[in-house]
Amino acid sequence: MPTTQRQKDYQVSEAENSSGVAESGSPSEPKTDRPPGYAATMLLLINSTNRQMAGFTIATVGWILTTTSTGLVEWRVWYMNNSSLFPSGLVCVGMWKVCIYQYITNFNRATLCHRYTYHDTYLPLDIRISQNLLLVATILGLLGRAAIIFALRNVYMGIHQDATFNPFIVSGILNVVAGVCISITVVWNFYSVINEEGITFPPSLYIPFKPDSQEIGSALLVACLAAFMMLLSGLLFLSYKRPPARQIHPETSEM
Repeated sequence: MPTTQRQKDYQVSEAENSSGVAESGSPSEPKTDRPPGYAATMLLLINSTNRQMAGFTIATVGWILTTTSTGLVEWRVWYMNNSSLFPSGLVCVGMWKVCIYQYITNFNRATLCHRYTYHDTYLPLDIRISQNLLLVATILGLLGRAAIIFALRNVYMGIHQDATFNPFIVSGILNVVAGVCISITVVWNFYSVINEEGITFPPSLYIPFKPDSQEIGSALLVACLAAFMMLLSGLLFLSYKRPPARQIHPETSEM
């Protein structure tokens, strides 16, 4: 009888030890304090940041094209045939200067460029307004690039609040306005060429009021591409979505 009781006690003790080992040996799941939807939030943030990086690249190229088109002279190309008053040649009318290419022989030509000033009253209204529009577009594009650099810096530093959201919106608005300014310049210049409008240049330049024929130049095509890229980058910046705020779920202790 004592032997049987001892065997029962041994079996009970062995069962308790095995259950304790099983409980202690079972791997416990790692605990995390990340709120629900954290993965979806991070995925949304990464996709949005990639769009803004693409927008920054497009805006940079668009701003470079804007400044380039501003300095180009081939906005309007005038062709002049030989006459008793004006020699034959080619005239390129830009936003800030006009260049005359007079053909002396088949291989030689003389070039004369005349820069405009704000005191030149002979310039038509469309050129004077276009000068200001291109200057405004260049300045707005530069400010937009500064704002987007600040916003991207905040994103990569983990600052996902108004300090990041607002610069994206500001940069988008600035780039859209810059694109509109360039578009107005392009359309107005194209309209002037199609209607074959003339310009009363000073007599010392030997340029007629209207050429025999005229066409749009390469500068207008560069400005078209610049306007498109500035508008596209602005829309990409405006599409930035603020990541949802993390909600804190207080833990309730079981009674």
